[in-house]
Parts: sequence; C-alpha cells; structure tokens
Amino acid sequence: MSTVAIPAPRARPSARARAWAFVRRHTLTVYSLLFFAYLLLPIGVVVAFSFNNPKGRFNYTWQGFTWKNWAQWDAIPDLKSALTLSLEIALIALALVRYGFRGRASTNLLVFLPLSTPEIVLGASLLTLFLNLNNVFAIGFWTILIAHIMFCISFAVVTVKARLIGFDRHLEEAAMDLGANEWLTFQKVTLPLIAPAILAALLLCFAISIDDFVVTYFNAGNRVTFPIFVWGSARVATPPQINVIGTAIFVVAVTLMLGNVFLQRIRESKGAV
Repeated sequence: MSTVAIPAPRARPSARARAWAFVRRHTLTVYSLLFFAYLLLPIGVVVAFSFNNPKGRFNYTWQGFTWKNWAQWDAIPDLKSALTLSLEIALIALALVRYGFRGRASTNLLVFLPLSTPEIVLGASLLTLFLNLNNVFAIGFWTILIAHIMFCISFAVVTVKARLIGFDRHLEEAAMDLGANEWLTFQKVTLPLIAPAILAALLLCFAISIDDFVVTYFNAGNRVTFPIFVWGSARVATPPQINVIGTAIFVVAVTLMLGNVFLQRIRESKGAV
C-alpha cells in the first residue's frame, strides 16, 4: 500500500517581510504621486488664491474666501483686452499650423531650429527683422502673430511627424487601388488616423502661444498680451483676477487634453472591435 506525501504548509512570511514586499511594490507609485503633487502645488496655490479676498493690492496672503473675483473677473482695467489679444493670437496661430508636413532633411533642420534657439535670441532676431522691414510690418498684432507661428510650427511638426512615422502607407495604397482619388484617400483614411496627433498639436500650440512672454515682449510694440499684463501688474499689484484667468486657462487646457485622450480611446476601442 503506497503512501502519499503531504507537503508541509509554507511558513507565513513575517510582518517585516510583508511590509518590505509592500514597499518594493508601491515605492515607484508613491514617488510618482509625490512628484506630480510637487509639480502641481504651484497651480493649486494659483487656484486657491483666485478665491482670496485681499485687503490691499497684493494677493500674497490668505485673508478670506470670496466668489467676487470670479464674478468680476474683468474688473481690472485692460485685463480683458490683454486676454482677448492673447486668445486671438493663439487661435489664429494654431489654425495656421494645424497640418504637419513631410520634407527633406534640410527643411526639417529649418523647421526645428526654433526649438533649439533660446527665446531671447529668437525674439531679438525677429524684432531686428521687423524693424528693418518697418515699411511692411508695424510692430504690433501682426508681428506677434508671425513670431508665434514661427515657433509653433516646430512643435506642431514634431507632434504630427511622430504619428506619421508609424503610419502604414499600405492603407492609402489600398484605398487608391479601390478607386479613391488622392483627396478622398486623405479624407477617409489618412486624416482619421492622424487626427489625434493633429488635435494634440493644436492643444500644444495653443498652450505655448497663450503662455509665451519673452518672444512676445520683444515684438509686441504697444500691444499687451495676458503674460505681459501679468508681468507689468506684478510690479505694482497682483489682483486676484489674474489667478482667476490663470485657473480658467488651466481648467480649459486640462479639459481639452482629457477630451483628446477620451476620443483616442474611443477610436482604439472601435478599431479593436
């Protein structure tokens, strides 16, 4: 009669071993959360102080909660016009760079030069160009717009090109073999596949344009964008309405970013089905 050996029960790990295993599994997660919390802390301060009720001109110390800053966001003189100018420049700039393109190596070098050029050098160089062409360009709205388009193009091309590198050209060839012309192929095949990259480029260009100070400061003339307004007002006062506008821009940017991610996941889920 044969006997079956029963394995001895495993010894339960000690509390110290379990704690150490837990730490090893979650150290990176905790570190990442702390890292992002540290990065978002200044934004949290901006959001919190948009509800502050300062007694003086400077919004540096917490003195009470209020909604009036949001209700009267344009109460500060020239704030609305500065924000409007920034939005106009950002919207036009992103509209003009929404389509990436593929070119030769020399063309790519010229496109990517603004990425490696310090902003102060780029701004001063553009100002010199515009002053030499003062009979064509008056320093103001159009010089700001041209400067923003120049550095936004680089970011748009980088974003869209990353998508085009992994693009399967056989899909376009298959569509054309089935009778579609170049425009229909682009409309029905190419554009839907690169649409997430185009939308990401739009959001990136909008955020960079509306936030730029150095290049804009050199080429703005007597026009005042929102960053220039913030810089100028910080020397004499820091009204909480500036925090209100900053919070609104941040919320809109994050909402659009999350919307882009959501749309990409919907497309991926439909493609998987």
